[in-house]
Amino acid sequence: MNANTPKTLWFKSSYSSSDRDCVEVAFLEQGAVGVRDSKNPTGPALVFDSRGWDTFTTNVVRGRFCE
Repeated sequence: MNANTPKTLWFKSSYSSSDRDCVEVAFLEQGAVGVRDSKNPTGPALVFDSRGWDTFTTNVVRGRFCE
């Protein structure tokens, strides 16, 4: 699935500021979710199915990716 199409609406968190590295998220067809680097919008994007996105966000909230 190509997440970088002209119709894809990417957004950043309202907590993001313009001077920081951020990720952007887009809700795609069939319940998929795209994630990309806001500083490289033409670069690659990760695409999660709905179950993978739920698992990923749950693990972020639980701090599983922190050092």
